Amino acid sequence: MGKHTQMKVALSASAETDLLEGFAFYELQQENLGWYFLDSLYADIDALGLYGGIHPKFLNSLHRTMAKRFPFTIYYRVDDEVVTVIAVLDSRQDPRRIRAKLSGFRA
Repeated sequence: MGKHTQMKVALSASAETDLLEGFAFYELQQENLGWYFLDSLYADIDALGLYGGIHPKFLNSLHRTMAKRFPFTIYYRVDDEVVTVIAVLDSRQDPRRIRAKLSGFRA
């Protein structure tokens, strides 16, 4: 059995902004829900260190995976054993908006 090495996971500035916006939205809905959102999303993002690259590609360039507890999609790329999270977007928004946001990040 081969030994699987964990990749490094990095967040782009844009992904950090996405997470902060999600935090603010959920915190307005209910006190401490924003913290639960961040904890949940960071757990999903941390898992990419092991599972990065197995998810389908979106627009032929970025991988994407759904967050487990919130309706958000995590978009990322894998380069030389580094997973870079490009965006963390609300899955309920207009798909054209998602494509427009991601168009500047195509590999």
